[in-house]
Amino acid sequence: MGQKTNPIGNRLGIIRGWDSNWFGGKDYGDRIAEDYKIRRYLEARLSKGGISKIYIERTLKLVTVTITTARPGLIIGKGGQEVDKLKEELKKLTGKDIQINIFEIKRPELDAVLVADSIAKQIENRISYRRAVKMAIASSMRMGAEGIKVQISGRLNGAEMARSENFKDGRIPLSTFRADIDYHIGEALTQYGKLGVKVWIMKGEVYGKRDLMPLVGQQKKGGPSGGGNRDRERGGDRDNRGGDRKPRRNN
Repeated sequence: MGQKTNPIGNRLGIIRGWDSNWFGGKDYGDRIAEDYKIRRYLEARLSKGGISKIYIERTLKLVTVTITTARPGLIIGKGGQEVDKLKEELKKLTGKDIQINIFEIKRPELDAVLVADSIAKQIENRISYRRAVKMAIASSMRMGAEGIKVQISGRLNGAEMARSENFKDGRIPLSTFRADIDYHIGEALTQYGKLGVKVWIMKGEVYGKRDLMPLVGQQKKGGPSGGGNRDRERGGDRDNRGGDRKPRRNN
Protein backbone atom coordinates (compact mmCIF):
# COMPACT_ATOMS: atom_id res chain seq x y z
CA MET A 1 0.00 0.00 0.00
CA GLY A 2 0.98 3.61 -0.35
CA GLN A 3 2.61 3.23 -3.77
CA LYS A 4 1.13 5.80 -6.09
CA THR A 5 1.12 5.74 -9.88
CA ASN A 6 1.99 8.74 -12.05
CA PRO A 7 -1.30 10.56 -12.87
CA ILE A 8 -0.20 11.19 -16.47
CA GLY A 9 0.91 7.60 -17.22
CA ASN A 10 -2.24 6.33 -15.53
CA ARG A 11 -4.42 8.17 -18.09
CA LEU A 12 -2.47 7.38 -21.27
CA GLY A 13 -4.79 6.12 -23.98
CA ILE A 14 -7.88 7.21 -22.01
CA ILE A 15 -7.82 11.01 -21.92
CA ARG A 16 -4.09 11.67 -22.52
CA GLY A 17 -1.92 11.17 -25.58
CA TRP A 18 1.78 10.29 -25.84
CA ASP A 19 4.65 12.80 -26.01
CA SER A 20 6.39 10.78 -28.75
CA ASN A 21 4.40 9.54 -31.75
CA TRP A 22 6.17 7.14 -34.11
CA PHE A 23 6.57 3.47 -35.02
CA GLY A 24 9.86 2.04 -33.77
CA GLY A 25 10.56 -1.15 -35.69
CA LYS A 26 14.12 -2.46 -35.37
CA ASP A 27 15.55 0.96 -34.45
CA TYR A 28 13.26 1.38 -31.44
CA GLY A 29 16.06 1.75 -28.85
CA ASP A 30 18.05 4.22 -30.98
CA ARG A 31 14.99 6.39 -31.50
CA ILE A 32 14.18 6.49 -27.80
CA ALA A 33 17.79 7.54 -27.07
CA GLU A 34 17.54 10.20 -29.79
CA ASP A 35 14.27 11.55 -28.33
CA TYR A 36 15.93 11.75 -24.92
CA LYS A 37 18.92 13.67 -26.39
CA ILE A 38 16.61 16.13 -28.19
CA ARG A 39 14.59 16.83 -25.05
CA ARG A 40 17.62 17.25 -22.78
CA TYR A 41 19.33 19.52 -25.32
CA LEU A 42 16.26 21.75 -25.76
CA GLU A 43 15.65 21.99 -22.02
CA ALA A 44 19.26 23.12 -21.45
CA ARG A 45 19.39 25.40 -24.50
CA LEU A 46 16.01 27.08 -23.80
CA SER A 47 16.09 27.02 -20.00
CA LYS A 48 14.70 30.58 -19.82
CA GLY A 49 12.07 30.03 -22.50
CA GLY A 50 9.32 28.76 -20.19
CA ILE A 51 9.09 25.36 -21.91
CA SER A 52 6.31 23.08 -20.75
CA LYS A 53 6.34 20.03 -23.03
CA ILE A 54 8.24 18.79 -26.08
CA TYR A 55 6.38 16.50 -28.49
CA ILE A 56 8.24 14.49 -31.12
CA GLU A 57 6.74 12.93 -34.25
CA ARG A 58 8.63 11.02 -36.93
CA THR A 59 8.13 10.07 -40.55
CA LEU A 60 10.66 8.21 -42.70
CA LYS A 61 12.95 11.22 -43.25
CA LEU A 62 11.56 14.02 -41.09
CA VAL A 63 11.55 14.60 -37.32
CA THR A 64 8.90 17.11 -36.20
CA VAL A 65 9.61 18.72 -32.82
CA THR A 66 6.72 20.66 -31.26
CA ILE A 67 7.52 22.94 -28.32
CA THR A 68 4.81 24.31 -26.01
CA THR A 69 5.98 27.41 -24.20
CA ALA A 70 4.74 30.40 -22.22
CA ARG A 71 7.32 32.67 -23.93
CA PRO A 72 7.21 31.99 -27.67
CA GLY A 73 8.92 35.29 -28.53
CA LEU A 74 12.14 34.21 -26.78
CA ILE A 75 12.31 30.98 -28.77
CA ILE A 76 11.31 32.42 -32.17
CA GLY A 77 13.64 35.44 -31.93
CA LYS A 78 13.69 38.44 -34.25
CA GLY A 79 12.31 37.41 -37.64
CA GLY A 80 12.56 33.74 -36.68
CA GLN A 81 16.37 33.71 -36.48
CA GLU A 82 16.51 31.72 -33.24
CA VAL A 83 14.27 28.99 -34.66
CA ASP A 84 16.55 28.63 -37.69
CA LYS A 85 19.61 28.31 -35.41
CA LEU A 86 17.82 25.74 -33.28
CA LYS A 87 16.84 23.78 -36.36
CA GLU A 88 20.46 23.62 -37.58
CA GLU A 89 21.75 22.59 -34.13
CA LEU A 90 19.21 19.74 -33.89
CA LYS A 91 20.10 18.66 -37.44
CA LYS A 92 23.76 18.32 -36.37
CA LEU A 93 22.73 16.45 -33.21
CA THR A 94 20.50 13.91 -34.98
CA GLY A 95 21.74 13.92 -38.58
CA LYS A 96 18.12 14.14 -39.80
CA ASP A 97 15.82 16.79 -41.26
CA ILE A 98 14.11 18.72 -38.46
CA GLN A 99 10.90 20.73 -38.45
CA ILE A 100 10.10 22.90 -35.42
CA ASN A 101 6.60 24.01 -34.41
CA ILE A 102 6.03 26.41 -31.52
CA PHE A 103 2.74 26.64 -29.60
CA GLU A 104 1.91 29.26 -27.00
CA ILE A 105 0.47 28.37 -23.58
CA LYS A 106 -2.20 30.98 -22.93
CA ARG A 107 -2.68 30.19 -19.22
CA PRO A 108 0.65 29.15 -17.65
CA GLU A 109 -1.02 29.07 -14.19
CA LEU A 110 -2.81 25.86 -15.27
CA ASP A 111 0.35 24.08 -16.42
CA ALA A 112 1.97 21.88 -13.75
CA VAL A 113 5.49 22.14 -15.27
CA LEU A 114 5.46 25.94 -15.29
CA VAL A 115 3.91 26.19 -11.81
CA ALA A 116 6.48 23.78 -10.30
CA ASP A 117 9.40 25.59 -12.00
CA SER A 118 8.08 28.97 -10.83
CA ILE A 119 7.90 27.77 -7.20
CA ALA A 120 11.39 26.20 -7.47
CA LYS A 121 12.91 29.44 -8.86
CA GLN A 122 11.34 31.50 -6.07
CA ILE A 123 12.75 29.12 -3.43
CA GLU A 124 16.20 29.38 -5.07
CA ASN A 125 15.90 33.17 -4.79
CA ARG A 126 15.38 32.78 -1.03
CA ILE A 127 11.66 33.56 -0.97
CA SER A 128 9.77 31.68 1.76
CA TYR A 129 8.48 28.39 0.36
CA ARG A 130 5.11 28.86 2.09
CA ARG A 131 4.60 32.24 0.45
CA ALA A 132 5.67 30.95 -2.99
CA VAL A 133 3.31 27.96 -2.80
CA LYS A 134 0.32 29.94 -1.53
CA MET A 135 0.74 32.54 -4.28
CA ALA A 136 0.93 29.79 -6.93
CA ILE A 137 -2.19 28.05 -5.55
CA ALA A 138 -4.15 31.31 -5.44
CA SER A 139 -3.24 32.25 -9.03
CA SER A 140 -4.12 28.75 -10.36
CA MET A 141 -7.52 28.74 -8.64
CA ARG A 142 -8.16 32.26 -9.93
CA MET A 143 -7.51 31.09 -13.51
CA GLY A 144 -10.16 28.37 -13.26
CA ALA A 145 -8.47 25.24 -11.87
CA GLU A 146 -10.87 22.92 -10.04
CA GLY A 147 -8.13 21.94 -7.60
CA ILE A 148 -4.38 22.11 -6.99
CA LYS A 149 -2.06 20.25 -4.64
CA VAL A 150 1.60 21.07 -3.98
CA GLN A 151 4.07 18.96 -1.99
CA ILE A 152 7.53 20.22 -1.04
CA SER A 153 10.13 17.84 0.36
CA GLY A 154 13.68 18.27 1.64
CA ARG A 155 15.54 20.44 4.13
CA LEU A 156 12.88 23.13 4.33
CA ASN A 157 14.28 26.46 5.57
CA GLY A 158 17.65 24.73 6.02
CA ALA A 159 16.44 22.43 8.79
CA GLU A 160 18.70 19.53 9.83
CA MET A 161 15.96 16.95 9.29
CA ALA A 162 14.30 16.67 5.88
CA ARG A 163 10.51 16.70 5.89
CA SER A 164 7.54 17.07 3.55
CA GLU A 165 4.75 19.64 3.58
CA ASN A 166 1.49 19.50 1.61
CA PHE A 167 -0.67 22.41 0.46
CA LYS A 168 -4.04 21.85 -1.17
CA ASP A 169 -7.03 23.77 -2.49
CA GLY A 170 -10.09 22.41 -4.32
CA ARG A 171 -10.35 18.74 -5.30
CA ILE A 172 -7.82 16.32 -6.83
CA PRO A 173 -9.62 13.01 -7.64
CA LEU A 174 -6.54 10.92 -8.56
CA SER A 175 -8.53 7.67 -8.90
CA THR A 176 -11.00 9.11 -11.44
CA PHE A 177 -9.73 8.39 -14.96
CA ARG A 178 -11.90 11.05 -16.61
CA ALA A 179 -10.36 13.73 -14.35
CA ASP A 180 -7.88 15.81 -16.41
CA ILE A 181 -4.97 16.07 -13.95
CA ASP A 182 -1.62 17.62 -14.90
CA TYR A 183 1.43 16.56 -12.85
CA HIS A 184 5.10 17.45 -12.62
CA ILE A 185 8.09 17.06 -10.28
CA GLY A 186 10.44 20.07 -10.13
CA GLU A 187 13.67 20.62 -8.20
CA ALA A 188 14.99 23.67 -6.37
CA LEU A 189 18.79 23.75 -5.97
CA THR A 190 19.41 25.56 -2.67
CA GLN A 191 22.57 26.07 -0.62
CA TYR A 192 21.50 23.34 1.80
CA GLY A 193 20.56 20.74 -0.84
CA LYS A 194 17.81 19.91 -3.31
CA LEU A 195 14.15 20.45 -2.56
CA GLY A 196 11.57 18.46 -4.50
CA VAL A 197 8.42 20.26 -5.68
CA LYS A 198 5.46 18.13 -6.81
CA VAL A 199 2.42 19.79 -8.39
CA TRP A 200 -0.98 18.29 -9.27
CA ILE A 201 -3.52 20.50 -11.12
CA MET A 202 -7.11 19.39 -11.73
CA LYS A 203 -8.45 21.08 -14.90
CA GLY A 204 -11.88 19.45 -15.06
CA GLU A 205 -13.50 16.19 -16.18
CA VAL A 206 -13.58 14.82 -19.72
CA TYR A 207 -16.81 13.17 -20.85
CA GLY A 208 -17.17 11.17 -24.04
CA LYS A 209 -14.33 10.21 -26.39
CA ARG A 210 -11.44 12.66 -26.42
CA ASP A 211 -8.95 13.33 -29.20
CA LEU A 212 -5.59 11.99 -27.98
CA MET A 213 -3.50 14.24 -30.23
CA PRO A 214 -1.13 16.06 -27.85
CA LEU A 215 -1.90 19.66 -28.85
CA VAL A 216 -5.67 19.91 -28.72
CA GLY A 217 -6.67 23.54 -28.12
CA GLN A 218 -3.15 25.01 -28.23
CA GLN A 219 -2.46 28.15 -30.26
CA LYS A 220 0.41 28.05 -32.73
CA LYS A 221 2.96 30.84 -33.09
CA GLY A 222 4.31 31.46 -36.56
CA GLY A 223 7.95 30.91 -37.42
CA PRO A 224 9.89 30.16 -40.61
CA SER A 225 10.07 26.46 -39.78
CA GLY A 226 6.52 26.16 -38.44
CA GLY A 227 4.45 23.48 -40.12
CA GLY A 228 1.61 24.40 -42.53
CA ASN A 229 -1.90 24.23 -41.14
CA ARG A 230 -1.32 22.05 -38.10
CA ASP A 231 -2.95 24.55 -35.77
CA ARG A 232 -6.14 24.35 -37.79
CA GLU A 233 -6.00 20.57 -37.94
CA ARG A 234 -5.40 20.14 -34.22
CA GLY A 235 -6.92 23.24 -32.67
CA GLY A 236 -10.12 23.02 -30.66
CA ASP A 237 -12.05 20.06 -29.37
CA ARG A 238 -12.99 17.74 -32.21
CA ASP A 239 -15.89 16.32 -30.24
CA ASN A 240 -17.69 19.67 -30.52
CA ARG A 241 -17.54 20.02 -34.31
CA GLY A 242 -21.26 20.30 -34.76
CA GLY A 243 -22.04 21.87 -31.41
CA ASP A 244 -23.11 25.29 -32.71
CA ARG A 245 -25.35 24.15 -35.55
CA LYS A 246 -29.04 25.00 -35.34
CA PRO A 247 -31.40 22.01 -35.16
CA ARG A 248 -33.34 21.22 -38.31
CA ARG A 249 -37.09 21.68 -38.31
CA ASN A 250 -39.31 19.00 -39.73
CA ASN A 251 -42.18 20.55 -41.68
